[in-house]
Amino acid sequence: MAKIKTIFFCNECGHESAKWLGQCPSCNQWNTFVEEKIKPIKNTSKGLGSEKNEPQKLSDIKMEEDKRIETKIKELDRVLGGGIVIGSLVLVGGDPGIGKSTLLLQMCKHLAAEDKKVLYISGEESLKQIKIRAERLDIDANNLLLLCETNLTNIEDIVKKNMPDVMIIDSIQTMFKEDITSAPGSVSQVREVTNTLMQLAKGLSISTFIVGHVTKEGSIAGPRVLEHMVDTVLYFEGDRHASYRILRGVKNRYGSTNEIGVFEMRDKGLVEVNNPSELMLTGRPTDVSGSVVSCSLEGTRPMLVEVQSLISQTNFGMPRRTATGTDYNRVVLLMAVLEKRLGMQLASCDAYVNIAGGIKINEPALDLGIIMAIASSFKNTPIHSKTIVFGEVGLTGEVRAVNMAEQRVIEAEKLGFDVCIMPKANLKNFKPSNTIKVFGVENVTEALSIVR
Repeated sequence: MAKIKTIFFCNECGHESAKWLGQCPSCNQWNTFVEEKIKPIKNTSKGLGSEKNEPQKLSDIKMEEDKRIETKIKELDRVLGGGIVIGSLVLVGGDPGIGKSTLLLQMCKHLAAEDKKVLYISGEESLKQIKIRAERLDIDANNLLLLCETNLTNIEDIVKKNMPDVMIIDSIQTMFKEDITSAPGSVSQVREVTNTLMQLAKGLSISTFIVGHVTKEGSIAGPRVLEHMVDTVLYFEGDRHASYRILRGVKNRYGSTNEIGVFEMRDKGLVEVNNPSELMLTGRPTDVSGSVVSCSLEGTRPMLVEVQSLISQTNFGMPRRTATGTDYNRVVLLMAVLEKRLGMQLASCDAYVNIAGGIKINEPALDLGIIMAIASSFKNTPIHSKTIVFGEVGLTGEVRAVNMAEQRVIEAEKLGFDVCIMPKANLKNFKPSNTIKVFGVENVTEALSIVR
């Protein structure tokens, strides 16, 4: 019998060690090592790409456009870069109950209607449970094959027998290989299962979607190498108690990264939101201090969001600083700019900053909006509801240029805004508009003087 040995794996990067370590020497993360028992197996089988390849000249390689399969869900196609690339491996992650399985099942409905053979493999639900969800979503497709299986060896045989166009694995943490002695969901199992699925997807030209659970920190459970192996990584964001969801692409070898798609959860499943800016501003109060509209750029899509701030005198020696939906350290930095450059005494005040709607934005173009919201709440002076501001703020109080400023203004113009405060550097190649008045500012002082 082969000797079973114990190896410690890092949950973040997959680094192996013969003993437990407090800090991973590869990714420098603390307390990420887990113990697993490994039984060495001699692998004599040949992989799908095991044949020898000869090097080719760059000039001799013929270019072919990546064939894509449209899902008929425009928001999903946008995030994928125009559709599903044949033979690609896509990882979909998100909190439990956020809508991962619902979206993929709806995608199966549209693909099956286009005469595409789809194989949905579930390791968490029975066939009857999937059938109940399919009836709720009004899905009845003859080309949709369902399978409840967790043994990857059996899955390989079924896939090679049926040869589907699209395959869905729900979820990767439930699948296991018999050659690996560790439990399903462990670092070894997740890595080996993903490697096998990658060989199937590339060797048989099967577009594969993998559902992955997330940890409490919001990252995909399992080793970080899982995200490196796949072609595309999609994250489902948003509060599951709210009605809308945001599908964000954080990695895409076949399209732009950080692209988002917006959906709304209803009784019949996820429905596309064609105008997310209007959704984010629904219910916004008017003539209230501490509220201002700013514009963020998610991929190629400008989106208007409401920045809220509440400044109040603290009752303790140490004032509180809270940021929801944006970077906490960035908010503290911008408050220091207001104290130093404008003389606002914020050291004795509690400060709360919130991006309404639950969306998370870390773009620097939101800096000026945060500055204006904090100043408005501190002075208790409302900013006109039809005013939009955006721009990056430096430590000296200067307002720096942002990219695609004209697209941001056009989006604000569509929603009826009549005043725009933006960096002066962006006005060089800017085409003036008759419906919205644009003010270019060089520093924070100029921006605040316009809204007084």
